Amino acid sequence: MATAQTSTAHTVRRGVQPLRAGQGTSFIWRKLHSLLGIIPIGAFLLEHLLSNFEALKGPIAYGDQVKFLNSLPLVRVLEWTFIFIPILYHAGYGVYIWLRGKSNVVYYPWAGNWMYVAQRYTGLIAFAYILQHVLRQRFMGVSLPEHPYAAFAKVQHELANPFMLAVYVIAMIAVCWHFAYGVWLFAAKWGITPGNTARRRFGYVCAALGILLAGMGIASIWAFVGGMYPNVAGM
Repeated sequence: MATAQTSTAHTVRRGVQPLRAGQGTSFIWRKLHSLLGIIPIGAFLLEHLLSNFEALKGPIAYGDQVKFLNSLPLVRVLEWTFIFIPILYHAGYGVYIWLRGKSNVVYYPWAGNWMYVAQRYTGLIAFAYILQHVLRQRFMGVSLPEHPYAAFAKVQHELANPFMLAVYVIAMIAVCWHFAYGVWLFAAKWGITPGNTARRRFGYVCAALGILLAGMGIASIWAFVGGMYPNVAGM
């Protein structure tokens, strides 16, 4: 008996260490990727949606919000530190995860598999949209930091193109879905919702959050194209 116990213990010591998947740099990079999706990128999304919601109050209110944001201390440092760099990392590592992952919705049409695929594609749509949006609104045409009250007219002019309007609506839905499901994944990965019951219930909360945010975003778009403030001139 003593010999058998010694042999078994020896075998265990030579085996694979427990929680091996939770060690190494890959684990850290994935955790950072997950965290940045909520803070600061998710926080920025919420702020951006709330700021755009000011468009429903008219061009002056929207211009006031743009002026306020651009008057924050060290605003360019804040942009790069808490918006641009985190988004670049989150998007780049997200693509890396996608390329290394495996999914086959044809042979394995499970809900989790569909969610995995949808999360990757909505992330790609979100990143492409953010790139063109930042380029067109920040670095092309009238400079909004110097002329904040031209913001409403600039966005309105862009959305007058039916193609760009469709891009904005599709991207808004994709961004909000990606964030809402990202919140669900974050809670599951970080142990906030242990167990299937907690995850299922929190899934309803995240679905409601995604619908609410998408509704706010589309309402903001409607403020520019719905005819409430027709042909606003740059100020």
